[in-house]
Amino acid sequence: MRVLLGVSGSVSCYRAADIARDLMRAGHDVRVCLTDSAAKFVSPILFETLTENPCLTDTFEEPITGQMAHIDWAREADAILIAPCTANTTSRLAHGVAADMLTTIVVASTAPLLIAPAMNPSMYASDQVQWALSILESRAATIITPQEGDVASGEVGLGKLAPNPEILEAVESVLARTQLLAGKHIVVTSGPTEEPIDDVRFLTNRSSGKMGAAVARAALLMGARVTVIAGPQAAALPLTATVHPVKTADQMLEKALEVSEDADWIIGVAAVADYRPEAATSGKFRRSEDALTLRLIPNPDIIATLAAARPKARVIAFAAEPDADISVAREKIVKKGVFAIAANDISRNDIGFGSENNELTLIRANGEPQFSGKRSKLSAALWLLENLAQE
Repeated sequence: MRVLLGVSGSVSCYRAADIARDLMRAGHDVRVCLTDSAAKFVSPILFETLTENPCLTDTFEEPITGQMAHIDWAREADAILIAPCTANTTSRLAHGVAADMLTTIVVASTAPLLIAPAMNPSMYASDQVQWALSILESRAATIITPQEGDVASGEVGLGKLAPNPEILEAVESVLARTQLLAGKHIVVTSGPTEEPIDDVRFLTNRSSGKMGAAVARAALLMGARVTVIAGPQAAALPLTATVHPVKTADQMLEKALEVSEDADWIIGVAAVADYRPEAATSGKFRRSEDALTLRLIPNPDIIATLAAARPKARVIAFAAEPDADISVAREKIVKKGVFAIAANDISRNDIGFGSENNELTLIRANGEPQFSGKRSKLSAALWLLENLAQE
């Protein structure tokens, strides 16, 4: 596979030559891009000799005349590894700043990103760098934790570039993950539904759609073709997914049945309204001093209907539970006829609705539950799909 090795200006960038060679020994085609600072430590000629590929340093370089290298290299990379990654490059990546050829390639690419920080321990421990790393990790970047040891300033602490075998192992793990769902069609329902009371008002819930968007993005990172049926959600969905916007539960079910005929997996992340008004009123209810009675009727159980209609698909449901008790979620597996359920506790403010984080409990009909631990929603989605894909 093709790995783009980015090298930024840490003293440890001399080790990037060995990293490039290790990647080649593992069978990968390696391209190297240096920042201006890195080029003051190591020469592009070194990497061109090692890899037998051009080494880029300037944003306007075009090894093939008339072709924009930053776009071609971004699209052709199966993974991007930045080793070493300085505080400057880390912060640029977190902010989406395309300030040189390397950061421009990263911004243009959808390939998995791995970052191996190397810097002074005080810089690594700083709030700014830790914030930037957390932002990148929330976007599914793999952070290869530096080791503790002697650094260039003569200090000892956490900030030394991780050992080469650890870096190579991380790359191989990420590349393997990109193949776990290759060739699979994954259908995801996401976000809330809106059930009209009249032409102005509707019943809905607190779902932001962030978890559904995370599941869609995780499936894409793992090589799947992804279709999303999305209620009116705030979270942005990945541009490379096929998205069908809907509003009501009936519309979501109709569209899900339409697009899931060839689905390999169906993942019900949407927070579907359990009830809807028996009849929506045209126009607008006018306020009066009289009490108003609203009669509600059940909505269809979308995930149970899909499980029955698509017996060849692996159907996974999400269950938003008001506490940590998973007994009700376990009962739903049989009741709905699904392969597994991912439960999360919505009584906590630090996970669930509207939060950037989640904590999932993966439950199957048989076997012990598995716990993701608290992590970003994208990380939780990757954890979930990796566990399910390995069966």
